[in-house]
Amino acid sequence: MRIAVLGATGATGTLLVTAALDQGLAVTAIARQPGRVPARPGLTTVAADVHDPESIARAVAGSDVLLSGLGVVKGNPPGVLTAGAQAVAASGVPRVVWLGAVGTGLSADVAGPLTRTLLSVFLRDEVPDKVAADATIIAAGGTVFHAGMLTDGPLAPGRRTLTLDRTPRRFFPGRVSRATVAAAMVEEAVRGQFPGQTVTISST
Repeated sequence: MRIAVLGATGATGTLLVTAALDQGLAVTAIARQPGRVPARPGLTTVAADVHDPESIARAVAGSDVLLSGLGVVKGNPPGVLTAGAQAVAASGVPRVVWLGAVGTGLSADVAGPLTRTLLSVFLRDEVPDKVAADATIIAAGGTVFHAGMLTDGPLAPGRRTLTLDRTPRRFFPGRVSRATVAAAMVEEAVRGQFPGQTVTISST
């Protein structure tokens, strides 16, 4: 199985690459600056940009699943997540596992009113982009992971992937490590249990 990783130089994308390689999978790391991706056995690096859909299609050629750790960083043009989702959906890659955020879109009710309010205040310009990107991936049959606040902590040994109807309602979503998110997304890439769904991650 070959896994493509979008946003491979980001904090979560780097761990997606590592988790997939540690599972013995062949990995194509996709980044605007692929030279920033350290060389490892089993790893291919490809330059591509989400605002150039043809470059994404070329980058994912031959891949079975695409994992996205794409995020919004300072200096990104507006709509980068939606552009990425649209490029990926049109690329022809058979399956997509996408990272979103708890409290946006379909997980808004799970997160509760406090989280929704905070997101609307502090991520006011990003929330519509996240919601549109998620909807594009779901419509294409992909899986969207909604995680709470991400940390740099270790892999949680008791992690579980939960559908929204099984996700506990909380006053404020719990934190989850990027390593735990990466492991759960790679597991979904291999097993394909939740196509066309939004899911969350329990780290307890």
